[in-house]
Amino acid sequence: MQVKSENNNTLLSELKVKLLKVFLGGGQKRLDKQKSLGKLSARERIDYLLDNESESIEIGAFAGDNMYQEHGGCPSGGVVVKIGYIEGKQCVVVANDPTVKAGAWFPITGKKNLRAQEIAMENRLPIVYLVDSAGVYLPLQDEIFPDKEHFGRIFRNNAKMSSMGITQIAAVMGSCVAGGAYLPIMSDEALIVNKTGSIFLAGSYLVKAAIGESIDNESLGGATMHSEVSGVIDYKTETDSECLDTIKDIIGKIGDSDKAGFNRIDSVETATNTEELLNIIPNDRTKPYEIKDILNGIVDADSITEYKSDYGKTLFCGYARIDGWAVGVVANRRKVVKNGKGEMQFGGVIYSDSSDKATRFIANCNQKKIPLVFLQDVSGFMVGSKSEQGGIIKDGAKMVNALSNSVVPKFTIIIGNSFGAGNYAMCGKAFDPRLIVAWPTAKLAVMGGKQAAKVLLQIEKAKIKKQGTALSEQEEKDLLNKIETSYEQQTSPYYAAARLWTDGIIDPKDTRLWISMGIEMANNNPIKEKFNMGVLQV
Repeated sequence: MQVKSENNNTLLSELKVKLLKVFLGGGQKRLDKQKSLGKLSARERIDYLLDNESESIEIGAFAGDNMYQEHGGCPSGGVVVKIGYIEGKQCVVVANDPTVKAGAWFPITGKKNLRAQEIAMENRLPIVYLVDSAGVYLPLQDEIFPDKEHFGRIFRNNAKMSSMGITQIAAVMGSCVAGGAYLPIMSDEALIVNKTGSIFLAGSYLVKAAIGESIDNESLGGATMHSEVSGVIDYKTETDSECLDTIKDIIGKIGDSDKAGFNRIDSVETATNTEELLNIIPNDRTKPYEIKDILNGIVDADSITEYKSDYGKTLFCGYARIDGWAVGVVANRRKVVKNGKGEMQFGGVIYSDSSDKATRFIANCNQKKIPLVFLQDVSGFMVGSKSEQGGIIKDGAKMVNALSNSVVPKFTIIIGNSFGAGNYAMCGKAFDPRLIVAWPTAKLAVMGGKQAAKVLLQIEKAKIKKQGTALSEQEEKDLLNKIETSYEQQTSPYYAAARLWTDGIIDPKDTRLWISMGIEMANNNPIKEKFNMGVLQV
């Protein structure tokens, strides 16, 4: 096993430092102000709600990272989302963070809330909303208000989840205004904290401007009015903690759901220390490593059964167990190998034979009702005349078809490169993985940085040539460096996580937890569809 590189050490340290900053939300001063009002912070509310010493995972911690800087930023998208356990029942919890622009909704806030609802709907998980928000952030209203995947979609999802029998509980623990007022009332049950919670379509200032009525916010939409007069609220509580205790009591009485029936036995520890996973990936992304060394730090010891080990060698396919759960693993191999014809194949590249193997394996997992786990470190599909004549597009299409029509839950871990069509074939975000996360070593782009920079440089040079001028050797070098720097920033896992292309960036040692909790939540939704790949070119 390789000695841990300084670069990987730095990447892991950077992740931890960035998370500590994210957890402060809008900053310590605003957190202190919350406390002075007798209110818990968004993360404290969630921690109070979840069972003590139980496992949880946070979705989209880096949402909004380094975005909206001209508006003061939007850490975590102004909302905290966790999957954890309340009274032993796995739930999704969504909490507005009032320290970030008073909990106002930025475009990324809407996207993150929709992601939380998507997880609840896919896995039939109860969802709890802890509401404390000033509503839509008006300077960016055109990016959050009218489109299909904007603010209104949340209320549509409220109604859909209700018809599906998915429990929704909303607690108004601060402001709840304008269109946002519909969210708690479209939930199954609504709670409010006296004196700090309020619900109204328009606040007192807007009411005065619109109809000339003078009224204070408490009389207009406070806890007493809504619990005693309008009947909008089901439970009035006096403190944050009392409100959260009531939610625990409600959740604790929910009956169990039908299960999908994924296979699980007693968990076994990994063969190698999970703390050592980053040891394996070299700094130089062109260098090889053994994917089984990675797997030995993720799956239960001695649980791997490799499928077609001597065929399609640039992809590993095999059965294993993770925390006792049976899984099918599809993982890129970075080693240079020889195929059955004695020809060399580049590691991290998907060839026709590996596509064919993966297609068959994905079908087998669907036949056996085994969840799929994809480990991405992929440069793309093989190019060139030989591959084109061999039908690489046809074989790649088969793999994508099998993936797209898969009915078992899929989980994606990006451990290295995630480039081009390889991202798609290895279950990128477009192919509906139940969860998709990246290691700090991940890079996401349509192609590698150096290759892309050279292509972009040629485009720029052609533009300049049309203008009747040319670049000197130094100017060309400077432009190439500038393009490379800009492109590399966009391949960062933080750039992807900020835009919710992934559900987060994780310490590799937490990979088992994410997959195990993911399969547990997927097990709540029985599979009703049949696996059918449709029309294929053989």
